[in-house]
Amino acid sequence: MLTGGEPLLQIDEELLEALHSLAFEIAVETNGTIPTPAGIDWLCVSPKCNARLVVMAGDELKLVYPQIGAEPEHFEVLAFEHLLLQPMDGLERDANTAAAVAYCFANPRWRLSLQTHKFLGIP
Repeated sequence: MLTGGEPLLQIDEELLEALHSLAFEIAVETNGTIPTPAGIDWLCVSPKCNARLVVMAGDELKLVYPQIGAEPEHFEVLAFEHLLLQPMDGLERDANTAAAVAYCFANPRWRLSLQTHKFLGIP
């Protein structure tokens, strides 16, 4: 998994070829604002609100929920196999989790994604 900051600022086809030559499968999580090079085996896009998205297809789209400017219904037309909602952390985490669960029940194409370590109190 290549992630952290915006990984597509550092990833190029040469790096991907080198990793594949060592039998690595390559998964990338990006904010979707930079075009992806060929050779990524699993692509997760986690857009930020009001960001100009250029990656319109991939394996997984993960939204922090709720976010004004990143409402799930705006992303359903994109070509992602998996659509995930991740409750926004912070003081409203419990309410955000309940809202994400309710949205997933009402919109079964969306699934819940939890950062379990936060619920367990692990930083």
